[in-house]
Amino acid sequence: MDNGKAFDPRFTGTQEVRDQHRFDVARLESWLTDRLEGFRGPLRVSEFKGGQSNPTYQLESPSGAWVLRRKPPGKLLKSAHAVDREYRAMAGLNRIDFPVPRAHLLCEDPEVIGTAFYVMERVEGRVIWNPLLPGFSREERRGIYESMVDVLARLHLADYEALGLAEFGRPGNYFARQISRWSKQYVASETESIPEMDRLMEWLPQNIPPDDSVCLVHGDYQLANMITHPTEPRIVAVIDWELATIGHPLGDATYHIASRHWPTSEFNGISDSELRELGILTESEWVNAYCERTGRDGIPGLDFYFAYNLFRNACIDQGIVGRIRDGTASSAHAEQSIAKVRPLAEGAYEFVRKLGA
Repeated sequence: MDNGKAFDPRFTGTQEVRDQHRFDVARLESWLTDRLEGFRGPLRVSEFKGGQSNPTYQLESPSGAWVLRRKPPGKLLKSAHAVDREYRAMAGLNRIDFPVPRAHLLCEDPEVIGTAFYVMERVEGRVIWNPLLPGFSREERRGIYESMVDVLARLHLADYEALGLAEFGRPGNYFARQISRWSKQYVASETESIPEMDRLMEWLPQNIPPDDSVCLVHGDYQLANMITHPTEPRIVAVIDWELATIGHPLGDATYHIASRHWPTSEFNGISDSELRELGILTESEWVNAYCERTGRDGIPGLDFYFAYNLFRNACIDQGIVGRIRDGTASSAHAEQSIAKVRPLAEGAYEFVRKLGA
């Protein structure tokens, strides 16, 4: 079985800053000189290839290297591209022993580079785009997946109030609020009629499971949003905290498994026995490992959570389609999102049909 490459060259590494994402480097250098400890110019800036939401840059100078994430320029959806929330989540987690880059500076003044931004530590390691981990040994795959579960459990067990994040989100009614939020953003970005999305927006809020647990959630917990140790099979940093909030742990915990049901997933057509042979946790193994680490007695109603996550990603991809329309999409490969929305909606609706919709 040819699984392709673990490190997709389209999304890995840096490139020259795209024309629509350029800014005054000299002005940024001047701003950093007075604020970033140990920084001295001259400053060199390149843009990371990966990501479709917030443009991300590598900052290099004789004194070191850092990463900058900013809001994209142009017309934006309300509450989207919240770099200030990313910064706050990481700064809170910096208080404990959790694998996340150190958050250095937040700038909400658009006069510096045109939009709000923050600067964080650059963590050395590997960003892996193919979750089947081609080229890795069975033991390495197992180690990375076990590490993913460990890190997620640590996040969900963290005391978010002690992290200074008590006001980071409203506790309770997480799925109701999320479904409402993503429905509004979907409608604002809608470019074609998809009947399944209309049915999902009606059915999902009326069928939310009664469990109303609360914790700090990442919101997009997938391998591509983690940095793996340069040589060891373990996660050294979780990145891309734009969707983090005070939410429901099962939204996060089921997100990775639900992603295996995406129409474009590398997992399509692969059996549990093949996954075990590869060393990758199966769906049931992932659930059992997570529940063991968090003290949960299973996750009933998985089909609802799968439907919710596919619906949510359809809304996210539709938002990217809307940004393509408006000329603000951040990735050169954002066009791929156009082909994803309808299949994601149809897949989500298949799960709610199993639940009697």
